[in-house]
Amino acid sequence: MAATVVDPKSYIGREPERLSLEERHAAAGKWIALEIYSPRTLPLKRIEAFGDSVADCIKQLSARGLDPRNFELQVLTPPY
Repeated sequence: MAATVVDPKSYIGREPERLSLEERHAAAGKWIALEIYSPRTLPLKRIEAFGDSVADCIKQLSARGLDPRNFELQVLTPPY
């Protein structure tokens, strides 16, 4: 299988569970930010930041005027 180029912008706003197998393989090891669930906000489970590190995600969130403390950061794993 040829290596797939990851376009970070194509992941923003998408549900992690809806990524294709190819997208999951290509993005394995990348970090994503998802808004933390709260009954007050009822956030959709959408990728709000995507990067090589936690710091990348925090910078992206801050640049959009979002408070990084309201997001959980997790690394994408390949599908098994």
